[in-house]
Amino acid sequence: MNKNQISSWLPNFFKRNLRADCYCSRSDTLTAIDLDRLIDSGIKGIILDLDNTIVSEDDRYVSPGAVTWIIQAKKLGLKLFLLSNGKRNYRVKYWSVYLEIPAINPARKPFPGAFCQAIRSMQLAPNLVVVIGDSLHTDLVGAWIVGCPHIQVASLPHPPRWWEKLLGKYVQNTYPRGQELWEFKSSNYFNNN
Repeated sequence: MNKNQISSWLPNFFKRNLRADCYCSRSDTLTAIDLDRLIDSGIKGIILDLDNTIVSEDDRYVSPGAVTWIIQAKKLGLKLFLLSNGKRNYRVKYWSVYLEIPAINPARKPFPGAFCQAIRSMQLAPNLVVVIGDSLHTDLVGAWIVGCPHIQVASLPHPPRWWEKLLGKYVQNTYPRGQELWEFKSSNYFNNN
C-alpha cells in the first residue's frame, strides 16, 4: 500500500502528516543514534521518552551511555525535551534536573498536547524535531500526529504490564540479548517523598 492509497481513507487531520520528511527509523540503543547524522538531516531538537528509553520503568537499568549521549547532543546545539507518561512525578523531576532538560509529566502520549508544548518551547517546526522513544503506540504515534520524524529504540528490560503481555511484541522492540546494560540504584538518587 503506497502513500496515496493510505491517504485516501484517512481523516483530513492525519493527511497533513503523511509527508516525505516524516520518517521512522529503529535503533537498538539511544547511543547507536548518530547525532551528526541527525544534524546533517536538518534536526535541531529532540523529544526524548524517559521510561524504558533512558531509564527502565522500574529504575533497574539506565541505557548505556545515555547521559553522555545527551551531553554531547547539547554540546552540538540540539535542543532537548523529556516527555513521560510515568505516574511517579518525583522520578521525572529528578531526571529533568539531573539531565538539565525540561520535562512534561504526565505527558498523556500519544495525544498531541505535550508534543506541541515541547515543540513550541524549543521554538522549532515539527519537521526539525525528532521524537525518540521505545513505544510505537505512545511515542511514535504521537510524533506522527504532530508531524515529527521519529526513531524507535529497543525497550530497556522492565516488568511487563498487562497490556505488554498481550501486545508488547507489536508495539515495542525487545532489548537485544547480550547488549550491555547499566545497573541503576534509584535509592542512591531519590526517594519517594
